[in-house]
Amino acid sequence: MLNNIGLPGILLIAVVVLVLFGRGKISSLMGEVGKGITSFKKGISEGSKELDDDTANADEARDVTPADKEKDKV
Repeated sequence: MLNNIGLPGILLIAVVVLVLFGRGKISSLMGEVGKGITSFKKGISEGSKELDDDTANADEARDVTPADKEKDKV
């Protein structure tokens, strides 16, 4: 159904959307989309930095034995 829309169909849809919503509403909506994309990218980069920090700290040997288990061993 949507396989053969083509350029004229896309232009027609764009004109109808522009008439229905107006230029100001569409530009503010695109600004919000841009802010959302920027926020998403920032969150992804912060998450990857956090994971890198965790893996860097994981290289150190740590004793994770609970305290009550250590008393039983002695």
